[in-house]
Amino acid sequence: MAMKVTVIGLGYLGATHAVAMAELGHQVIGIEADPQKLAALQAGKLPFYEPGLDKALTRVIETGRITFQPGHSESSRTADAHFLCVGTPQVSGSYAADTSYLFSAVDALAPYLSETAIVAGKSTVPVGTAKELTNRLSAAAGFDAHLVWNPEFLREGTALEDSLRPDRIVIGVVGGDAHSERVMREIYGPILNGDTGSAAGQTPFLVMDVATSELVKVAANSFLATKISFINAMAEISEAAGADAVALAEAIGMDARIGSQFLRNGIGFGGGCLPKDIRAFMARADELGVGSAIDFLADVDAVNLRRRQRVLDLANQELGEVAGKKILMLGAAFKPDSDDIRDSPALDIAVQLVKAGAKVVIHDPMSLAGVRIKHPELDAVQDLTSAAQDAELVVLGTEWKIYRELDAASFGELVANKTVIDGRNALPYHAWQGAGWKVIALGRNLEKA
Repeated sequence: MAMKVTVIGLGYLGATHAVAMAELGHQVIGIEADPQKLAALQAGKLPFYEPGLDKALTRVIETGRITFQPGHSESSRTADAHFLCVGTPQVSGSYAADTSYLFSAVDALAPYLSETAIVAGKSTVPVGTAKELTNRLSAAAGFDAHLVWNPEFLREGTALEDSLRPDRIVIGVVGGDAHSERVMREIYGPILNGDTGSAAGQTPFLVMDVATSELVKVAANSFLATKISFINAMAEISEAAGADAVALAEAIGMDARIGSQFLRNGIGFGGGCLPKDIRAFMARADELGVGSAIDFLADVDAVNLRRRQRVLDLANQELGEVAGKKILMLGAAFKPDSDDIRDSPALDIAVQLVKAGAKVVIHDPMSLAGVRIKHPELDAVQDLTSAAQDAELVVLGTEWKIYRELDAASFGELVANKTVIDGRNALPYHAWQGAGWKVIALGRNLEKA
């Protein structure tokens, strides 16, 4: 059954969710206060890069199932559900999450909220936030609001696929709120019924208390961060012992209890969720008086950051010192198939190299517009051939396909010195070595390979 929903906040999460809801057949009102984002979406253009989402946006606009506006209007009063997708960035000077945008969103929604409509939070929040939002919304609306928590697990690069064919749907409800559960089952009905390509009944629909649903997302991110930092810690030991962290990861990943996913060592994790979320988790645990329970996450964060420093150390080692040297950074986004540069390890390393006096040229297929705005000190060059000219060191920071498939011989003719630091263990090193390159990879001794 088609329903009417609003999606509040049309950043990466919100815009993806809005398009997905329209793809499921629902009537969607997207609400975005930022005039530039709003204008782009109204024109059928995404304000960010996500493979396949642009075509889906065009498709649902043509159906008439999605519209965009700067705020609520009378049309919001008849919505069956309102999805909160606003950001929760890290507070400046603190590990805590800034939830002020969420509270502003519910304040703006309250005058237009009907007694039967549900409000579904999708933002990543400290546990306990939903309870505060419910109290605030109910007081402003003048009745007991139906608020549920519905965390999102989409991955940049596969966001639409993850939205339409998720590995689970999590719903946190206030005890006994059968109405909210029923509405959420109807909203996700096409997924649960197998209409989006998954077999009917095979997508788990998990109903739990609100606090647990808030914890699901941050706990999942923290576990993932721990796994990534674990293999990076093993890479540190491998470097000291002359071992091979890639072979180590392959061997331990064959253990079904461990699994091979996210066991690739390199310059660590970044993006809009992992660093800020584990830090907010630590801050919230401290507030609850149980900070010691997750003290280990501080070490997880530290291991991750040390891998960035390792590249800086290697660069100085190879060049004598980086000051005055031209260094090419391949990649600025925190991962391939994304233009997201938030807490990007590659970008952070590039900035640190500049601070050390290096002349850094940075290339990325999709994210250079954002780089030029946030880091004008970097020489962001769109043409890879020009970027590589006379480089004295190359660093692979983001494993885009265009870099993995470079012709090492031809590329070597452009640079002044054929030395590359493979920060992602993604290059076919035998081919690069065969073309005369010195390949340095984190956690490996390729001279023995």
